[in-house]
Amino acid sequence: MENANSGKSFGYEIPRLTLRDMLRPLFRHRLAVTLTFATILLGSILVALVWGNHYWVATMQVVVGRERLEPAVTPQPTAAVEEANKVVTTDDVDSEVALLQGRDMLREVAETCQLAGNRSSLWDRFDSNEPAVKKAAALESATKALAGTLKVEAQKSSRLIDLRYGSSKSPETSACVLRTLGNLYLEKHLRLQRPAGALEFFTQETDKYWHALAESESELVKFSKTEGVAAPEILRTDLAQQLTGTQGNLYQTRQAIAADKRRTENIKAQMAVTPSRSFTTEASLSANLLLDQLHSMLLASQLKRTQLLMKFDPSYALVKEAEQEIAQTKDAIAAAEQAKYISTSTDRDQTFEYLRQDLAKTQADLASEEARASELLTSIHDMELQLVNVDAKSVQQSALLREAKANEANYLLFLTKREQERASDALDDKRIANVAIAVPADVPVLPARNPKSIMFAGFWGALFSAIGVGYLAELADPTFRSPAEVEEILNIPILSAVPKRVA
Repeated sequence: MENANSGKSFGYEIPRLTLRDMLRPLFRHRLAVTLTFATILLGSILVALVWGNHYWVATMQVVVGRERLEPAVTPQPTAAVEEANKVVTTDDVDSEVALLQGRDMLREVAETCQLAGNRSSLWDRFDSNEPAVKKAAALESATKALAGTLKVEAQKSSRLIDLRYGSSKSPETSACVLRTLGNLYLEKHLRLQRPAGALEFFTQETDKYWHALAESESELVKFSKTEGVAAPEILRTDLAQQLTGTQGNLYQTRQAIAADKRRTENIKAQMAVTPSRSFTTEASLSANLLLDQLHSMLLASQLKRTQLLMKFDPSYALVKEAEQEIAQTKDAIAAAEQAKYISTSTDRDQTFEYLRQDLAKTQADLASEEARASELLTSIHDMELQLVNVDAKSVQQSALLREAKANEANYLLFLTKREQERASDALDDKRIANVAIAVPADVPVLPARNPKSIMFAGFWGALFSAIGVGYLAELADPTFRSPAEVEEILNIPILSAVPKRVA
């Protein structure tokens, strides 16, 4: 186009594209442009006056909080504690959005707010269905229309859900739809949080285990009275300790018996080599009186010899006789000194007596230890039998105690759960849940659309649409409108061009 406009053909200069050339298609197809502009402008005016001035939009906001922690059925009757660090995720918000768009609630909203209406049409005269069927069909159509009109959107990075509903019927209808939907949503949310009939169930279970606990306690008291055992576990422990001590005494007694037998044998062996009596005193006596007489005779003989030697010669017969007497007296004295009289005395041997007494004592201890060992064996046998009997009674009582404790634990558990369910019912009555209506729906006072804005937007839309239609009609027109188009499309030189003149 630039080469065609700026070039020359056989001396004829092709004119440049001007504003008039740009507006020429609009004037050439002014009928289509005018009709398009008028149609769109009139349509926008009608929409502004008929629809925009009577279209009412009600809004409501729902906030999703942390889930209300309900008491869980656990083996331990502990109260539930809410987790402080639990946050609301996008999945939780999306779930609430899907719940708000449930068809069952929308159907009930359509029925409550009478969105189906009671208007009759010409087609109803030819419809042969029952009135109930017609009403159900109208309600279903109103539900589908409500699902398409209702806008439920979750705000990004927030726990808020925005609900918008617009209706051309009346402002009260728009507010009624959102209010009814909010009430139904809260009721349904509470129903989903807790199963129905939980309080009745826990009440029945509490009564059941209360009766079971009373029966178990009665059986336990009856068992104690019948068997005569109050605390078999304590008695069993005491018997076991006594049995252990008795067995230890038996072992000690057997050791003592073996020691006494060995001691008896040793004592008997020692007594066999030990004399029963021993010398206590031994006195050696010589002939004292005889010696005294003999010494006196010796002295007398010596005196006689001495007197004789004074008178006579040693060879004198009397001297010889005196010397012979002296010699005989000395021999008699020597013989008397050699002859001794020994006096001895004996008594019981101390070692033998000690062994004899120790043997008697050991034999007595041995008999006592043997008798004690026999009695200990009998006592151990009796204790073992008694321990087996007490053990059997302990097992029976443990079973009764275990059953009573289990019934008590279940009773306390369901009693706690019953009270928790009562608290949950109270919260349900107060509509305390993890969701709440942050901004309730009010009856709109002003229309949702400003008629002036609609007409203003319609004017500009009509203007641009008319211009577009003009250029589209220009493009659809197959005729040549300038020498440049001829030269460009046909690729032939233009010999002459006669401009159209308007008188």
